[in-house]
Amino acid sequence: MQPEFWHDRWARNQIGFHLDQVNPYLQRHWPSLGLMAGDKVLVPLCGKSLDLFWLAGQGLRVQGIELSERAVEAFFSEHQLHPQVSRRGAFKVYQCEGLELWCGDIFALTAEDVGDCSALYDRAALIALPAPMRQRYASHLQALLAAHAKGLLITLDYDQSTIDGPPFAVLEAEVRTLYAGWRVTLEETRDILAESPKFQAAGSAGLLEHVYRLER
Repeated sequence: MQPEFWHDRWARNQIGFHLDQVNPYLQRHWPSLGLMAGDKVLVPLCGKSLDLFWLAGQGLRVQGIELSERAVEAFFSEHQLHPQVSRRGAFKVYQCEGLELWCGDIFALTAEDVGDCSALYDRAALIALPAPMRQRYASHLQALLAAHAKGLLITLDYDQSTIDGPPFAVLEAEVRTLYAGWRVTLEETRDILAESPKFQAAGSAGLLEHVYRLER
């Protein structure tokens, strides 16, 4: 998946992946991680998600990573926030009220960039990537995050012969392979086909959302 694909999606406002509410799985399952106020959470491919505000509201420091500058600027402008902007290596960094949004390619991140992140929240990153990039992404996170890191991962599971991604289907076996160095716990599964006209029209028999707790 090339960067131009995502730049084009944002330019055309084709952002069906963006939710206009805080993710309910995040609200239900995040407290089980037992994080402390002041801990820092990494949110890959964050877009302009309202989940960022929710996490900050829990007393956490939030570091979102987003390729699209349009998405980052929309996040702040839509909430009438005025961030400080600086450069950190390959990234343009926007900072405001406990939030840092790093605009750039997640694969350019170094361990030093995220060295104080003790948690991960992935609602839309893994499922946005085709299979070869998922392996690269998971390996990159393994190299970046601390040995005691923990987090939540949300995936989709469906018959990809009926409709192609993104979002891509990521089955439980693949999650456990990608995160082989982590304790992976399936916390919740829900069939959301009734809420997904696109998948119904494609003839999908089911569309499962899985919520995993990850602990290194």
